[in-house]
Amino acid sequence: MSDSPEVKLKDELAATTRHGLEVLPVAVTDAFERSIEDLRTSGAARGLKVGDDAPDFTLSNQTGDSVTLSEELAHGPVILTFYRGEWCPFCNLELRAYQQLLDRIHEAGARLLAVSPQTPDHSLSIQEKNGLGYHVLSDLHNKVAEKYQLTFRLAEDVQQVYQSIGIALDQFNDDDSWELPVPATYVIDPQGVIRFASVDPDYRTRAEPEDVVRFAERI
Repeated sequence: MSDSPEVKLKDELAATTRHGLEVLPVAVTDAFERSIEDLRTSGAARGLKVGDDAPDFTLSNQTGDSVTLSEELAHGPVILTFYRGEWCPFCNLELRAYQQLLDRIHEAGARLLAVSPQTPDHSLSIQEKNGLGYHVLSDLHNKVAEKYQLTFRLAEDVQQVYQSIGIALDQFNDDDSWELPVPATYVIDPQGVIRFASVDPDYRTRAEPEDVVRFAERI
């Protein structure tokens, strides 16, 4: 069994948050904070819960091949993680952290699927950039994220902030809706039932991959 990562994801996320506060204009970081708080207080995008049935889906991976959740579950439990896109540094850190644990995931008989609303070209880009050895799926127009009750729309002032720092979601996602999924991670058992769920409106906070994998190992 491979060793656990020496550096926890939460520490890397915290360092990235601190760096953002140092280099981004205050108006930008304030807008991000407002967006997080608005989403938290709205009660929107709370996500499916432990005990819920995981909606089945078929999506294209980074090379255009179709991947179906129920077919993956036929081989064992699935770790399903929703992320925002390759433009998000927090998402890149999370996906790399899971890559470090991929041997353990496979040894447990589990599969790992990462889902975002970006196009397959951008899914391929993030897969190549981070050396990911697992399926990176394109959920165009957030259709699967909606089934998992994870979608929300960025407020217009936050859209302008994103554009001001070069994040053109319409190009990444081929979609001008300005909708994103709340980052979320699920562990789904072979019967299709959600056994672990982590959903947080603060995109700077993610489930610790080590804890997620340890949970999957017990199924």
